[in-house]
Amino acid sequence: MKYFTIIVTIIATGFIIYNSTMLDFDNLFEGQSIIALITIFASLCAIVILQVLRLSKRVDDKLKGKS
Repeated sequence: MKYFTIIVTIIATGFIIYNSTMLDFDNLFEGQSIIALITIFASLCAIVILQVLRLSKRVDDKLKGKS
């Protein structure tokens, strides 16, 4: 599970970097820029969700070790 979250986090970071190059700051909410913004936001959400998953797995492992 740890490797899966790391790989998906790296892929999401790659999406953020790629889509940030596609932004047109003169027309940020038009054309391809809005698609790039949506993809950047979705990638950030995926990273946050994966980090919460990793943290919950770590807490679960610690609780199982104590009982």
